[in-house]
Amino acid sequence: MTDKILEVKDLEVSFLTYAGEVKAIRGVTFDVKKGEAVAIVGESGSGKSVTSQSIMQLIPSPPGVYKNGEIIFDGQDLLNLNNSEMEKVRGSSIGMIFQDPMTSLNPTMTVGKQIAEGLIKHQGLNKSEAMERAVEMLRLVGIPNPEARVKQYPHEFSGGMRQRAMIAIALSCNPKLLIADEPTTALDVTIQAQIIDLMKDLQNKFGTSIIIITHDLGVVADLAQRVVVMYAGKIIEQGSLDDIFYNPQHPYTWGLLRSVPRLDSKGQRLESIEGTPPDLLDPPKGCPFYPRCDYAMEVCVNHFPEETKITDDHKVHCWLQHPDAPKVDVPIKIGGANNEAK
Repeated sequence: MTDKILEVKDLEVSFLTYAGEVKAIRGVTFDVKKGEAVAIVGESGSGKSVTSQSIMQLIPSPPGVYKNGEIIFDGQDLLNLNNSEMEKVRGSSIGMIFQDPMTSLNPTMTVGKQIAEGLIKHQGLNKSEAMERAVEMLRLVGIPNPEARVKQYPHEFSGGMRQRAMIAIALSCNPKLLIADEPTTALDVTIQAQIIDLMKDLQNKFGTSIIIITHDLGVVADLAQRVVVMYAGKIIEQGSLDDIFYNPQHPYTWGLLRSVPRLDSKGQRLESIEGTPPDLLDPPKGCPFYPRCDYAMEVCVNHFPEETKITDDHKVHCWLQHPDAPKVDVPIKIGGANNEAK
């Protein structure tokens, strides 16, 4: 896969609040190839959802402001499109699954009408054709008895079925890119597994590119081919799934991996990352993770590290990669690797 369906270049997004300018996204650059699943991970407040909403131009203005950057989707910069032009892209070429289906679905409309709405608008189907397609979509996402379910309202669906309905809406116009913002957060583990399997099946069937926003590294391991790690509005590491899970290079990525429960470490306490993320009203000049980092050096305080290429796909922003930095072993055993705690 060499063709890129999406390129985000040096994106900067701020929110102008009564307290000042919140610099939510600060120079984010990544891409998504055709047919690829990319996961964006990080703690709450790291900028994951703002990044995904920026791609869809769902940031309310005011208070949101696009300060810099490009979002190139299928050859055109989405930031140059006006509202009517962007409406043709949303739901048609790019679909989105939101975090909470109960608040994302319209409680006053049947599920079938909500699926049919996009089909009528973007594909020019009449009402009866759109409703037939809505039944097909509910069947495709594994909802039993779709002929009856299509006439029901969201409150008559379980949590897992509502999420499946959201996926049906997002995929109804066969988009080239699907953005899933925490699609399994409110679901129990068995339903989570079903939703992930469903997304994998749909990706294989239609070749849809996927961006999944999550803090659950178990979901990442099961779905993504590439991982982008965000912290304080910046990308601090990105690489293939194997790069991030088997050869992580940033102390923040180490912390995320150490906080994941493992079946082979019975009886051990889960570790947390001490401290809190920085205030983005006044973000630090240097590495934003330095106040919480066990390996912080003087240079980390005032200078953000340049990008270091570990491989063509694996990139990291960390002063530990500098030739003059002290040697540090990865302080975690990952996937059978022989890295011992320092």
